Amino acid sequence: MKLALLTDGITPYVMGGMQRHSANLAKYLTLAGIEVSLVHCVHHGENPPSTKEVNDELFGPLAKVELKEVICLEFPKNGQIPGHYIRRSYAYSKMVTKALDYSKIDFVYAKGFSAWDILKRKQKGETFPLVGVKFHGYEMFQLLPSFKQKVDGTLLRPPTKWNNVHADYVFSYGGKITELILQLGVSKENILEFTSGIDASIIRKEKMPNYKAPVKFIFIGRSEIRKGVREIEQSINLLIEAGENFEAHFVGPIEPFIQNDAVIFHGSKSSLNEITFILDQMDVILCPSHAEGMPNVIVEGMARELAVLTTKVGAIEVIVNEENGSLLFYPEMSQSLNEAMLKFIRMDEASLKNLKTKSKRTVLERLVWEKLAESLTKKLISIKLEF
Repeated sequence: MKLALLTDGITPYVMGGMQRHSANLAKYLTLAGIEVSLVHCVHHGENPPSTKEVNDELFGPLAKVELKEVICLEFPKNGQIPGHYIRRSYAYSKMVTKALDYSKIDFVYAKGFSAWDILKRKQKGETFPLVGVKFHGYEMFQLLPSFKQKVDGTLLRPPTKWNNVHADYVFSYGGKITELILQLGVSKENILEFTSGIDASIIRKEKMPNYKAPVKFIFIGRSEIRKGVREIEQSINLLIEAGENFEAHFVGPIEPFIQNDAVIFHGSKSSLNEITFILDQMDVILCPSHAEGMPNVIVEGMARELAVLTTKVGAIEVIVNEENGSLLFYPEMSQSLNEAMLKFIRMDEASLKNLKTKSKRTVLERLVWEKLAESLTKKLISIKLEF
């Protein structure tokens, strides 16, 4: 089967959870036997990686497998007028249309707005393969905490809905993401649920060390209101005032906002080995976001055998429940985060260990990329045969 994977970047050339997901799709669908033609991009003004560099990054320099073809474009330059991202995205989609010979493709897997121009052309009667679109978080349709995010979300809703409704298929993480897609007007039979995954090599193989108090929480990400950093700060201050014994660790470009021995800021870490080294010393991954799809950071924390403290938004409930963590109901999150952290702090050793063990088991059973890619490959082949 021949598949075109259209993206707005892959890691490590463009950083982000969606870009990491795209890189894994390219890699594991290829390993599953699909001929993948990748169209990706770098930021305006950056040098594009060569085809060899991309294949070496995905499969290793000695691998005998490679992508069928790799086309790297330059994403249009930033603008200043509101709505510039939407205009740039449409312009990029027109570049994507011209980049590939789609007569030789069986299925198009398009991230975000990358197939926008193709879908418009299909509406006008031009011949293209089946197109499945993937918008990761649908945050623009969720409750956003800041005025700017609400404005940006309002601008993004119409084109996002149009791309979803006019695609042949829409990929969903499941949970509340599927509910949102249905509300946009997409038929249930046109929704393909496909969760995020993780490379098996990242899953913790060492035996979990004996627990040592205090309970250690970790947040990985940016200092962004949507990520719940403000609520974490409020909860930490309350716990410190109450004299609770705990540690809170932060990894990412976050300026220290609390001066206390219980709060440790590690700064940004680009190396996976550095991040897993820190994760392996933690107990609970913190992800109290206001709006999400399915954060990679939760899957990575679970793979390293951490319990999870998060919000019931997006598709998070597909992989997190009372067996491996705690789900907070947004928008009541700010009132309950402190209570949930306190519950973990006072939890007995055996109960905490059970949560952590269940996290890794969930990853092993359901979230390994090799298994996910095999399942998706079978589904795509069946769609091709039906078509």
